Amino acid sequence: ICHPCGRVYSFPLQGSKKQLYSNPYLRREDKGYEHWYTSLLNHHCSSVSAFAFSTLESSLSSTNKNHSSNDESRILSQLSDLLPVASDNSIAVNSSAKQLDIRAVDDFLPPEDKLRGVFLQKFNSKSAIYHALSGVGIELNTDIFAKVVNGGNLCGESMVVFFNWAIEQRNFSKGIDSYHIALKALGRRKFFVHMMEILKDMRDKGMNPNPETLFIIMDSYVRARQVSKATKVFGELEKYGLQCNEETLRVSLKCLSQRSYVGAAWSLFNKMRDKIQRDCIMYNTILGGWSKFGRVTEVEKILKVMVDDGIEPDSATYSYLIESFGRAGRVDDAVKIFKYLEEKGNLLSAEVYNAMIFSYIANGDIDGALKYYEEMLNNCFEPNVDTYNRIILYFLKYRRVSDAIEMLDEMLGRGIIPSVGTVTEFLKPLCSYGPPHAALVIYKKARKAGCGISLAAYKLLLMRLSRFGKFGMLLNIWDEMQESGHSSDMQVYEYIINGLCNTGKLETAVLVMEECINKGFFPSKIICSKLNNKLMDSNKVEIAYKLFLKLRNARTNENAQRYWRAKGWHF
Repeated sequence: ICHPCGRVYSFPLQGSKKQLYSNPYLRREDKGYEHWYTSLLNHHCSSVSAFAFSTLESSLSSTNKNHSSNDESRILSQLSDLLPVASDNSIAVNSSAKQLDIRAVDDFLPPEDKLRGVFLQKFNSKSAIYHALSGVGIELNTDIFAKVVNGGNLCGESMVVFFNWAIEQRNFSKGIDSYHIALKALGRRKFFVHMMEILKDMRDKGMNPNPETLFIIMDSYVRARQVSKATKVFGELEKYGLQCNEETLRVSLKCLSQRSYVGAAWSLFNKMRDKIQRDCIMYNTILGGWSKFGRVTEVEKILKVMVDDGIEPDSATYSYLIESFGRAGRVDDAVKIFKYLEEKGNLLSAEVYNAMIFSYIANGDIDGALKYYEEMLNNCFEPNVDTYNRIILYFLKYRRVSDAIEMLDEMLGRGIIPSVGTVTEFLKPLCSYGPPHAALVIYKKARKAGCGISLAAYKLLLMRLSRFGKFGMLLNIWDEMQESGHSSDMQVYEYIINGLCNTGKLETAVLVMEECINKGFFPSKIICSKLNNKLMDSNKVEIAYKLFLKLRNARTNENAQRYWRAKGWHF
């Protein structure tokens, strides 16, 4: 148990002697190991005053075969007496005369951290890792598995070992979705060798990949700018249990185009033109990629090839053509295309109106965009999330906050719920200028409509509220953040302490600082100095001194944690 912060740490005594004796606070004599354990018992000032040992009796016998049984029993008895039996941060101690089983109650760690911490103990074999993972006592499911592989800093080999253990668990889903989670996590961190190993294992077990699997593999390579390897995967589809057909080609073109490798997508499309039946979706995918850059020449070229192939353009095709004109600053040409579609009548759609709205917004003409928005509603075309996002973000960019809130009300009134990332984008500009009132209005409206609020959005609000010293609102938002399932990190605590200092709530700020230290965080020097200066100016010298002692101990503990993490231990 760490006395300064009250946290409980678990150290299974299963590592090598070098790991066990690498603690800078502990000493051992050249002869025997009794002094090493005595130093542990007498050490009450470091970050760790007691270790939680599992299977300690067997480990002792393996480290010192000549150690007498009487000395071993005495040392084990001293360790057992050292551990507290009941407190808020208690350790459950179950000992018997023949075997001692001391386990730390790591309730402060979420399940994913407990499982991920197993790999920081440097086991020598996979069977030992499997045994340790099973000994954690967590019922594994898909959500916990995703949190383990997506968080932390596991290496590729550890992720593969964890996945192989996970699929052997009885209650864990062994479907293709679990493989996709592992493939995404490995590809995101560029562990391509291990990613292909999982794909090979998937094929060997008779589980056929689907187009989504192909998209994950190719997108992982494309994100790492290894486009040639991505196209090579498409050329070896049969090797991975996939077929080269219209569906796989559509997936490949989408993967390349959405990552802005439109030229590579067009080259792949030309290469497969004589082998696969072409359709409008394939052409539209490439057209959409070029339209984002305003490459009118390329769009017109592909449109000509499309018509020559006997494929009739649809409304999506014309929407990409209009958007490319708008992004290139040729709004008049975009209007001509729209009037042509208006004369034909059957090609107008919400996508076409959105393209016109985006074109005007790209050129800074919000009045023209609102004109087509009103026309869109009059012609009974339903706007979507993208329609409102572009308009609202334009209003916020140019500080037309009332218009943005009015458009948000209309958006929510139509039952269109913005995504978590969209709400965060709405709050970013509002938290960069002016008081936080408008940001709180949008936050409350979005939360009332059932929108998800990200941790980044909460941090933006806390930052702005702390700067303006809104004490009551600050604590309310903090409570709502925790109710939403977000845990407080170092940045959140700094915002809270800064806001409390700005409003003169120094005693509350000290309590929050102590809670921050108890959770193992250590605030920046600026925040610590600000709180200390406020306390000294208010003649609260005793409180400032006590806080200084706790901060000093926490700093020592922080240094110890860094040392142990570097040595592979899990805190």
